Amino acid sequence: MRVLIMEDDVQVNEMLGKLLGENNYQCDITENVSDAKYYLDIRNYDLVLLDWPKGSPESQLSFISDIKRDAHKTSVIVISDRLDKESEIAALKAGADDFIRKPLDEDILLVRIEAKLRFGASNIIEIQELIINPEEEKIIYQGNEIELKGKPFEVLTHLAMHKDQIVSKEQLLDAIWEEPELVTPNVIEVAINQIRQKMDKPLDITTIETVRRRGYRFCFPKKIS
Repeated sequence: MRVLIMEDDVQVNEMLGKLLGENNYQCDITENVSDAKYYLDIRNYDLVLLDWPKGSPESQLSFISDIKRDAHKTSVIVISDRLDKESEIAALKAGADDFIRKPLDEDILLVRIEAKLRFGASNIIEIQELIINPEEEKIIYQGNEIELKGKPFEVLTHLAMHKDQIVSKEQLLDAIWEEPELVTPNVIEVAINQIRQKMDKPLDITTIETVRRRGYRFCFPKKIS
């Protein structure tokens, strides 16, 4: 599970990153909305932990609405040191899934996160007879399970989540590899080739097309011109 933490308090950021990392969550940490939007553009997140500002909340309200519009399967939990009920009401009306007040109790926070991810929106992708289940790393086509695991599965899933969008090699590396600077873009070509060899050719379908000099696009079911 991947979590984006947006908190302007450095100490709280460090605590949250350490806590979630110790509990097997993959975390990215940022201190402002602008950087958080950048991460959301390049990666898929199961959850966003979002700090509620002491002053005007307009940017957070807009950010929550953007998440729910563009990444509606991503849960949002707001954390705040404000005690007024108006803040909680505003956050929930904007689309937040939960509102937790500081000081944070680590055990309760973990339980609330687990509950939200367990009962939150499903990440299963269904397009006609193709089903991609990221949580179980499973692909089913016309009722039959397809053997595609590891990075090729993650590449396929990321592209399917951004259906009809062109995704560059660099964006795929940033989204999927923990340390993208340590691998070459050739690993993307290898993953795409495995998808085509293990899935597209045997099933006589096309799931991914190469857009020259720009990247790749998930195109299933491919439209016939």
